[in-house]
Amino acid sequence: MLGVDQVFFTASKLERREIVEYYLTVVGLGDAMHKKPAELSQGMRQRVGIARAFALKPKMLLLDEPFGMLDSLTRYELQQVLIELWRKNKITALMVPHDVDEALFLSDRVVCMTDGPEAEVGDILAVNFPRPRERKAVMEHPDYYPLREHLIEFLEIHAHKKTAANKSTPPAPPLRHAPPQPVLSGQP
Repeated sequence: MLGVDQVFFTASKLERREIVEYYLTVVGLGDAMHKKPAELSQGMRQRVGIARAFALKPKMLLLDEPFGMLDSLTRYELQQVLIELWRKNKITALMVPHDVDEALFLSDRVVCMTDGPEAEVGDILAVNFPRPRERKAVMEHPDYYPLREHLIEFLEIHAHKKTAANKSTPPAPPLRHAPPQPVLSGQP
């Protein structure tokens, strides 16, 4: 409610409440509207974050590992929720996933970045699977595994920039404990 109240301050209290109820229902939390944050599981908190992001009607969504702390079943459910919300709202999203399969399933374009504080765009891959997307159809598409292999190869081999200047010194420790990941954006 806090975000909706601030963004839609000219709307009536009833209209703001309807916005909140709609987006909480879309992410499967319609019955949990009155719960306090401490009463929500990690998965429920992720769902609230997604509902809040879409409810505020941004021109662009920035999603940094939106499913990072979720079990695989909840992750798959919320990926479908994202696809449905994108389809309805047509909001461009820039998402940083830590999963190649998630990047391919959700995105229209994957932008791979090199590693390190001086990261650069290393590769851009068009993902042309038809929409609306179903996981099984995407995985059975003839382009799926070649695209997947290309991304994995980039992450394993090409993500670490090597220059003559830094070959003699050990590489700086990564900023995160995860390997470099693709950045995706999409507008269904």
